[in-house]
Amino acid sequence: MTAKNGVAEASREAKRLAAVLLDVLTGSRTPSQAAEALGISLPRYYQLEERGFRGLVAACEARPRGRQPDVQAELDAVRKENERLKRELVRQQSLVRLTQRTVGVGPPAPAKETGKKRKGKPRVRALKRAATLRQEAEAGDGTEAVASGE
Repeated sequence: MTAKNGVAEASREAKRLAAVLLDVLTGSRTPSQAAEALGISLPRYYQLEERGFRGLVAACEARPRGRQPDVQAELDAVRKENERLKRELVRQQSLVRLTQRTVGVGPPAPAKETGKKRKGKPRVRALKRAATLRQEAEAGDGTEAVASGE
């Protein structure tokens, strides 16, 4: 992924922009000339210059030494452990059932639901808003609702 001189592979436009930014830093171009050369406005040039400087500073940050943990490898290990634990659970459940049969004890009865389920609240505001939107759509461009403050 790195080119022969240590510069990462980049698009032609990115290299062109970097060259113009360096020209301004060395003083061989003014920011106005750089913006003109890139075909952009002066404020846009300053935005790009700021983004370039932030990237330069970020690239100069110290990096941690040594091998860094691989997130994908860790995820694979966790998935493998999960599968192992599922198999172990099924094995333990089978052993419990077998032990219950051997001893002559049946499985416990499932717990009954004693609590009443609450009904959901009606979505009054949503229904009102939907009705308003339907009226606006039927009325045309919807300028009446905007004028009334809704």
